[in-house]
Amino acid sequence: GSKWTHVDKLLCRSGPLAADGFAENMEMARNFAMNDAKVLVVGAGGLGCELLKDIALCGIKNVHVIDMDIIDLSNLNRQFLFREKDIGHPKAVVAAEFINKRVKGSNVTPHYCRIEEKDTDFYRQFSVVVCGLDSVVARRWINSMLISLLEYDSDGNLDPTTMIPLVDGGTEGFRGNDRVVLPGMTACLECMLSLYPPQVNFPMCTLANTPRLPEHCVEYAKLVLWPKEKDEALDGDNPDHITWLFEKALARAEEFGIKGVTYRLTQGVTKRIIPNVASTSAVIAATCSNEVLKLLTSCAPHVNNNMLFTDTDGVYMMAYEFARNPVCLVCSQKPVPVTCTPDESLTQLITKLQENEDLQLKAPGLTTKVEGKNKSLYLQRPPALEKATRKNLNASLQELGIVNKQHVSVVDPTQAASVTIVINYTQ
Repeated sequence: GSKWTHVDKLLCRSGPLAADGFAENMEMARNFAMNDAKVLVVGAGGLGCELLKDIALCGIKNVHVIDMDIIDLSNLNRQFLFREKDIGHPKAVVAAEFINKRVKGSNVTPHYCRIEEKDTDFYRQFSVVVCGLDSVVARRWINSMLISLLEYDSDGNLDPTTMIPLVDGGTEGFRGNDRVVLPGMTACLECMLSLYPPQVNFPMCTLANTPRLPEHCVEYAKLVLWPKEKDEALDGDNPDHITWLFEKALARAEEFGIKGVTYRLTQGVTKRIIPNVASTSAVIAATCSNEVLKLLTSCAPHVNNNMLFTDTDGVYMMAYEFARNPVCLVCSQKPVPVTCTPDESLTQLITKLQENEDLQLKAPGLTTKVEGKNKSLYLQRPPALEKATRKNLNASLQELGIVNKQHVSVVDPTQAASVTIVINYTQ
């Protein structure tokens, strides 16, 4: 029989769950998914390897994969597209070569770079984007990028041809989820920010005076020593930065008689990496690939819009709809209100943007207009601008010329485009 018999059972016959019109256009849908559609897989790690394998075995030929990491020995126990000979090589390149060799007819194109290095034209070419990431920041950036591609007519109606669906898979030990986002139409990942695992923060007094855990030493190096001794922003994906943190954390651990500080722990604490279980990745990648096939062909309804999976005690799955946030930072198309007092400092405003549960920004840079002129309030990059605007941090909002209801543009590593907040003063 056909090489794609297993897929044709879905795409060459209709059923009660198929979308309206699918029966009349089955051949067209199959041809589009297998030959014309382009799918972007973001991440080629534990989940990304499974995604690439599953998507290729669905017959989807044109796949791109983007990942900036290189293969490490510790990856080999679960990232099955890699072998010992591949250590030190880019994950995206090796994964693409493996799939192209193993699944005849596949055309997987690798991109060994950061997601931020690609422009809007790159992301605009895809039919679906699917994420297999361990970073919430990277997820939020991709979500922001896809929403920035949306176009609206003069009446504010969304042009559906500019909407690129996003399928996001995530795992945490024996639990996992997949989420389907139709940008501009359903809840985006920013709307669902509360669903992601909260960051673990240690009290600063513990880090500074009474560290007891190896994680305390890493956090001290990250939060105290790096800003004191370095003039550049910390990049958790830069091996030189992680090595520096590791050496500082190890020295502090020895000072307090703490054991267990390793390079891998340093990387995990810095990037908030959650341990991966291979079986969970396999299940979540399968459900995500299923959603990709459904989005490309309309052979069945896609998840609307959250699916949860756990096998900690038996196997349990459920799906439910998460509502859009009417004041979402990214997809609401409205300035997000932030309540302040005129005498609050710029530092206090930045802290609010970082600690607010609905915003959770990482390293916000702020600009605005004062008396009709653009004014940089504080920018964390490049270093020259950070140095020039540092003096504003201790100034009050009033002293900086910010009035009630003023709009402030914010750039942040979590966002592909600037977002807008509106300052609401309370006395």
